[in-house]
Amino acid sequence: MSNSFSVDQKSLNTVLAAMQPICNRRTTLESTAAIFFLARHKELILKSTDLEISLQYSCPIEQSDLAGDCAFLLSGKRIFDLVKELDGEIKFTIDNNMVSIQACAARLSLNLREIQDFPSFPERIENLMHLESRLLLDMLEKVAFVIPQNNSNPALNGLLLEISPSGLKMTATDGHCLAQASSESCKLAQNNSWLLPRRAIFELKKLVETANDGIIFLGTCDKQLVFSGESFNFFSKLLVDSFPEYKPILSKEGFQKSAIKRADFMKTLKRSACLLSGQFIAAKFDFHDSELNVLMNNKEVGSLQEVLQLTEHGDQKLGIRFYAPYILNGLQVFSEPEVKFYLKSSAQPIIFESRDERLQYLYLAMPVSPDSIQAQ
Repeated sequence: MSNSFSVDQKSLNTVLAAMQPICNRRTTLESTAAIFFLARHKELILKSTDLEISLQYSCPIEQSDLAGDCAFLLSGKRIFDLVKELDGEIKFTIDNNMVSIQACAARLSLNLREIQDFPSFPERIENLMHLESRLLLDMLEKVAFVIPQNNSNPALNGLLLEISPSGLKMTATDGHCLAQASSESCKLAQNNSWLLPRRAIFELKKLVETANDGIIFLGTCDKQLVFSGESFNFFSKLLVDSFPEYKPILSKEGFQKSAIKRADFMKTLKRSACLLSGQFIAAKFDFHDSELNVLMNNKEVGSLQEVLQLTEHGDQKLGIRFYAPYILNGLQVFSEPEVKFYLKSSAQPIIFESRDERLQYLYLAMPVSPDSIQAQ
């Protein structure tokens, strides 16, 4: 009996593509550039890790002549480059330290590596809850863009995930802006919080989009957070730094509520950003009853002055300076034609708010102090 099995090219290619950002990342171990294959009678399990995030994926075996479980390592990049150029059913045959690969008229072989070199994977996942994949993606979409890549404060380079009896919250900040998405549909009896690294968040987002599973399970395993779908487990180590205490800054006590047409406001902000020419220059926002007057002056480029009508307003008369891209970035994830916001003073943030039956979204931008503004 030959030690062989066959898998569908499209299924295998999807899995290998998802693992490329992991196996192509340099680590202290050479073996992390490989992908671990475990072939069983009806299932092929693949594993990839860069020692910070790990992915385990399974795809069905079409035909099998395996005498038992068969495990081996292959270069992650090489096997992906080969499989994406094949078609139809791919047959793998293992013989000593060699694997033969056959698809249609193609015949080739690859050297195998010792599986002992590959890092062990976490086991015994403890599932805590499940949530709709669409809700997970919506929440990630609304907060992930705020996470900086290499902030000097390591805690800011991650997303804070909190689950409590009141619901699920995701919060991210770069020190200038803060985004928070929350939902009351996902709850746990006790308070839990984890700080996930930026890279894990963006890889998770791509994975859930590709897998297209309806439900995602959230669990823990060996001090790692685990997101699981029908055919995958995604593991992420956690940041050990303490996320900043953000709750006081989100308090709207004493703030006045206003609203403005989102499309008009964004066009003004985009025009203002066009005059920046790579410089950090704040625009002045003068709120006076039902009007917002936006003024921006760059001596090297030009100036802007526009008046926008507020669709809802209090009796505030307030002048406050903001760096236009900070506000613009946040407004791009809102979908409502009219956005609500809150103001109190020139030294406190502007807080935008959105709410529907599924989730609540808050986005705030800090004002720019006169001392940090370039000469205009």
